[in-house]
Amino acid sequence: MSEFKLPDVGEGLTEAEIVTWKVSVGDQIKVNDIIVDIETAKSIVELPSPYEGTVEALLVDEGQTVDVGTPIIRITSADEPATDGPQLPDAMTAGEFAAAGDLVPEPVATPAIKAKEERQSVLVGYGPRATSTKRRARKGAVASVDTEKVPQRSIRALAKPPVRKLAKDLGIDLDSVPAQGDIITRADVEAFAGLRAQPVVEPVDTKPSTSTSLEDQRIPIKGVRKMTAEAMVSSAFTAPHVTEWVTVDVSRTMELVAQLKTDERFAGVRVSPLLIVARAVCLAMRRTPELNASWDDAAQEIVLKGSVNLGIAAATPRGLVVPNIVGADSKTMPELAQAFAELIATARDGKTQPAQMSGGSFTITNIGVFGIDAGTPILNPGESGILAVGAINKRPWVGDDDEIVARWVTTLALSFDHRVVDGEQGSRFLADVAAILRDPALALTF
Repeated sequence: MSEFKLPDVGEGLTEAEIVTWKVSVGDQIKVNDIIVDIETAKSIVELPSPYEGTVEALLVDEGQTVDVGTPIIRITSADEPATDGPQLPDAMTAGEFAAAGDLVPEPVATPAIKAKEERQSVLVGYGPRATSTKRRARKGAVASVDTEKVPQRSIRALAKPPVRKLAKDLGIDLDSVPAQGDIITRADVEAFAGLRAQPVVEPVDTKPSTSTSLEDQRIPIKGVRKMTAEAMVSSAFTAPHVTEWVTVDVSRTMELVAQLKTDERFAGVRVSPLLIVARAVCLAMRRTPELNASWDDAAQEIVLKGSVNLGIAAATPRGLVVPNIVGADSKTMPELAQAFAELIATARDGKTQPAQMSGGSFTITNIGVFGIDAGTPILNPGESGILAVGAINKRPWVGDDDEIVARWVTTLALSFDHRVVDGEQGSRFLADVAAILRDPALALTF
């Protein structure tokens, strides 16, 4: 019998929340079978089993946060002798087990028939999954039972871990949420929450209400939100931030985006202005490497990074995460586009691994997708620069001939660590990025 203890799946993580069990008591599992989804301070991670055998007990409930090193599951090896007689799994009470419909007796078979059948585990509710729903008879049970009248275990609502997390935070039972498709989506949960929040009209009481407020809602600070809060406080009160802005005509960048969408080298990936921004950032780093650096206070050194590990801030149901593209400066445009597609898809599915969110050297945050023109982004700890890209809209613009025309315009906001980056360096970097977005052909000169 083996107990699997919660491992440290990241860099110095101390705890994690059990999000969704992928196995049940009695399941047969093999080494590397996914047994549980856990939520760390950085991401949702799938844990594989290090053992082969039968699941004897789930030692931690879904939604419970436990320390690294805590036993979470007990597995009986296939070569271990089973205990005679029926036993109840640790995760269920006797009443729950009886109501689950697992005590259907097995019809009596002749010795000749039994010899041809593969022997199953003698423990009730244990053993490998089989196509038959038969179980060993309880002592004193009748010889035959109408299985249609036996209570069956309820089928659990299907939903991805981030959706389960959202429902839990909102205090919603997923089994009560109507789904538009095969599984419950975030939209289904939000729609249900909106309906549930509608006030009930009482026609009998015609007196004006003295209070129109709803009850306060408390959301536990944990997981990604906890890590983000700690990181932002540390950054804001450690690195002296300076933010500069520039408004730029990006009409030629928009023309390039339209052209790349028809290029067969970009087939199957989404091409957006953010891809051109990322390329411009990598090129501008060549003239101003201080924006791709970090401050080592212990060694009293400025560390200039050998490559650009470009972080992309992504809003997910679990909060803000910043996975990074390793070696973004060495990738071609099609390679960078593919890396973008994989990064964003993984982040939105809540599957970003802790290793993908460490080691970043510069970050881009696209606040324009929310219709925002500009902001003052806070640095990720350990980085010396972050660029916020505002909304790209058509605006009146004074052209070279002094005529006012409609052009695609955006605002870029660069925050940098003034210990590492001087004003002249920050301004040059921002001006270079703006120049490339104004005329992408200038990229050939960098």
